[in-house]
Amino acid sequence: MFQKTKLSSSLNKAMSSTFTRSAAAVAGVLFSVSVAAQQSGSIEGTVYLDDNVEASGVTITASSPVMPKSRTVESNAEGEFKLPALIPGTYTLTLTTEDGISRTVKTRVLLNQESTVSVMMAPEAEGADLEEVFVEGQIIQVGGEATLSNALGSDVVDGVPTGTNYRDMMKLIPGVQYTQNAVRGASAGGSGQDNTYAFDGVNITLPMFGTLSAEPSNHDIEMVSVERGGANAVGFNRSGGFSVDSKSKSGTNEFQAGFEHKIMPKGFVGETDSGVKATTNNSWTTMYASGPIIEDQLFFYGSYYGPRSDRENKETVYGDVKDFTSERDEYFGKLTWAPTEDILLNGSFRTSERIDQGGSIGFFEADSVSVGSKSNMEIVTVDGSWIINDDTTFSAQFTSYAQEGADQPDRLLGGVNPSLEAGLAINSLADQGYLTVPSLVEGEDEFNAFVQPLIDQYGYVNDEGEITGGGGVGAYSTIWDQNFYRKSFEMALDHNLEWGSTSHEIHIGFQWNEGEEELTSLSNGWGAIAVLGGLETLESLELDPATFVSSADPASEVYYRASIQQMSLGIDGAPVSPINSFTESYNFEVNDKIDWNDFTFNVGFLISEDILYGEGLREADNFSGFVEEAGNKYEMYRVDWKDMIQPRLGVTYRYNDAEDTVFLNYAHYNPQASSLARAASWARNTRRSLNVYFDENGDYLAYQPARGSSGKVFQKDMDPRLMEEITLGTTRNVMEGLNVRAHVRYRENDNFWEDTPYYTPSGWYFNNPESIPEEVASQEFYAYTYDEMVKIREELPTTSSYVIAQIDGAYTKYWEASLEAEWFGDRTYLNASYVRSRYSGNFDQDNTTVNNDQAVFIGSSNLMDWETLNYWDNREGTLTGDKPHIFKAFGYYTTDWNANVGAYFVYQSGQPWQIQDGTVFGYSPTLGNDTGAYGEKAGVRRSDAHWQLDLNYTQNFQVFNDYTLNVRADLFNVFDRQTGYNIEQRLRAEDFGNPQSYFNSRRLQLSFGVDF
Repeated sequence: MFQKTKLSSSLNKAMSSTFTRSAAAVAGVLFSVSVAAQQSGSIEGTVYLDDNVEASGVTITASSPVMPKSRTVESNAEGEFKLPALIPGTYTLTLTTEDGISRTVKTRVLLNQESTVSVMMAPEAEGADLEEVFVEGQIIQVGGEATLSNALGSDVVDGVPTGTNYRDMMKLIPGVQYTQNAVRGASAGGSGQDNTYAFDGVNITLPMFGTLSAEPSNHDIEMVSVERGGANAVGFNRSGGFSVDSKSKSGTNEFQAGFEHKIMPKGFVGETDSGVKATTNNSWTTMYASGPIIEDQLFFYGSYYGPRSDRENKETVYGDVKDFTSERDEYFGKLTWAPTEDILLNGSFRTSERIDQGGSIGFFEADSVSVGSKSNMEIVTVDGSWIINDDTTFSAQFTSYAQEGADQPDRLLGGVNPSLEAGLAINSLADQGYLTVPSLVEGEDEFNAFVQPLIDQYGYVNDEGEITGGGGVGAYSTIWDQNFYRKSFEMALDHNLEWGSTSHEIHIGFQWNEGEEELTSLSNGWGAIAVLGGLETLESLELDPATFVSSADPASEVYYRASIQQMSLGIDGAPVSPINSFTESYNFEVNDKIDWNDFTFNVGFLISEDILYGEGLREADNFSGFVEEAGNKYEMYRVDWKDMIQPRLGVTYRYNDAEDTVFLNYAHYNPQASSLARAASWARNTRRSLNVYFDENGDYLAYQPARGSSGKVFQKDMDPRLMEEITLGTTRNVMEGLNVRAHVRYRENDNFWEDTPYYTPSGWYFNNPESIPEEVASQEFYAYTYDEMVKIREELPTTSSYVIAQIDGAYTKYWEASLEAEWFGDRTYLNASYVRSRYSGNFDQDNTTVNNDQAVFIGSSNLMDWETLNYWDNREGTLTGDKPHIFKAFGYYTTDWNANVGAYFVYQSGQPWQIQDGTVFGYSPTLGNDTGAYGEKAGVRRSDAHWQLDLNYTQNFQVFNDYTLNVRADLFNVFDRQTGYNIEQRLRAEDFGNPQSYFNSRRLQLSFGVDF
């Protein structure tokens, strides 16, 4: 296979010498360095006695309502000071010289950001009383040196129109496209599954799949921070897209409480352009309380969140049906404890339960077959920091995240215990599972005579007043449990030191995390029941003799068939256990931030090890290395430390009195998310769905496993997924309160893993083998030879012909030019950004299904599966996530009459698409052959551009001094721009060329609350 020229190859020489020198410097202080693991920010600054005369020995005390105890440091010989590990919030700095000169400066600390403060201690006029001169001011710079980071404070989060979910906060990220996807994230230099999401520092990205859970809300969010690129070796950032974090609200020394109720009834939602009216009423109730448990030492914050939805379901052919309801209750508690000035501890617990009922009732189904769902979420975090001395800080954090979800019937058939011996109770089929009521077949008199009583018993009355078949009765057939778990522990040590003419902020950090998915599929009773009525025999069904289990006469007539999960039947004493899949990751990082004159250098590296665990094999001393053993956890694949050394290099030059900068950054990432721990697990061979066949009396005749997925072996010694990035930019303080940042950035991805036949496409291309690249066609096998696969299949009989292989030649490229501006006024905030970009390549992970908004397997999608699905099959071009133009502007204004007006505006290009046409590859013209077959160059077409404006207005009323009443209105999509996207690409589809999805219509959200 051919290899692309990597971006790193042109930088190797420059990096190697720098990396060696920085590694030597770091090694000398390896045990006295750190990285903050807490949800925190920091303040650093310089104190001057007069112009350009630094003041040493000045005492600086930082206090804030969110900090139980104040923090105190002294400026060094250069007048510099640092205050690390601060809870984000507004701080008052009190600076006092040995002579008693005192100044105060107010500044804000934002999440994961560093605020820079410069203070002049000299008197403003001759003869002034130095001890009483009191100056308040604010000089703030936020950012991560050469890192593309943004932080939004509580005023922005509260002041701008947003929805109620954590996902809604993503719309505020500057330069990142606006999306209404319910599952996949926004594409931001990578696929929609390349992003990382954290809530209070807890990684809530679903393990293996790289998507965001639907459960987290934003009612408790106080601040948001995001890192889009240019990462340094701080924070264990391996994201192939953007990495976002948020901080929840905290208690203070003052008792506070509040209540809010939001509503969005169906009448507040505009009708769609196709004439569809909203049918669901939504409301959200929030309550909170906070305050001191021990004054100046221990604070608490607690909240309740209760969203509700209901919909009146229309009656079906069987009559009235239950209405849809969704109820969720979420509770959150948080403690902040400062036993001393130097130690700060946080602990929080969040639990949520959502229950839905009355969903998915089709027009030809009875009320009893409705399906509901249940979802439970728990988030636990414990973190702490210890200021060892003015130069050294230790921090640690433990987090746990659990998301348990189940789709289950509203009617559970708990009294039905399926077994082959007992057979099927034919006199009560609607109590056995989901029964598809048979219909009469013209010319089949015996069949019709058999099914007529069933139609009379279970059918519905049609428009002509006749009882007819074809409907569905009984109970929903399947219980689907999918649970996700993630645990993480990290610790770090920060240390500052002076070395000659340079100052160093050196840190070292270690992180362990484990992700798990538990998947269970059960049947409700006998599952799905079909009536065959004797039209088929065991022989005529052409069942696979290799897996067919029966002692009955092949000529036996089949009258009933039940499709049931083996886990629910437990035949032959071999029930199927849930599929448990695990990923484990170890990360170690070192970074040195070096200040020298007007330059700041960030030199560091992140080194990682990833391990994938599956179930169903056991290690053995044979060619494959395994033998089959049901339920056993085994190491599927390990990506070693030596393969994931990720250098991070950045330089910032400050000029114009250090107010303006030019920066350059190189970063190397090995993204972690992979679905292969389940997609390739051997346990998939045994989680079978069975077809069980019965005679006229419901007695068992035979069963056979339905065709399903199988486990896969891995190509040996694969290179991990690689993303390289280079960023060049500048920041400028245009005037007081107005800052501008401009940058250009380039990203390149390769070393994609994907499941593909073990032999190369030259062995399975039938129509146009001439399209295969010569480098591919010249090699016979991807990972194993034919003889090697024979050996593996002898040892592992259920081996798939597909293997997990490194797809050489698959790549993506992303570049962007960006301009951002941020303006802080006395009562005004505005954030505006414009990005010109291009996302191209030949491996589009955002377009592997007909409906793209899904959590598809990473590394086991339909890519590279067969002819028409390879990266050379017209797939080189513009990728689905490309948005060449994105403009965002949002902000707020506080009026003289105690009100807030907020706005959000976005304009962005449409979505690329291309015709899918199998005939281009020599296949017959069918819808199935069109699926995935690019009939033209990728991305040559594009859906319409979209723009929308959101507004909000909040009016506050002071009542009885201590009470604040507030009324708020959020109006989304003011001009009702229902732009279509997600185009139907298959040429022979009924809706070819038309959007399958549309941006939401205009909708109004009202809220009423009180704070005291």
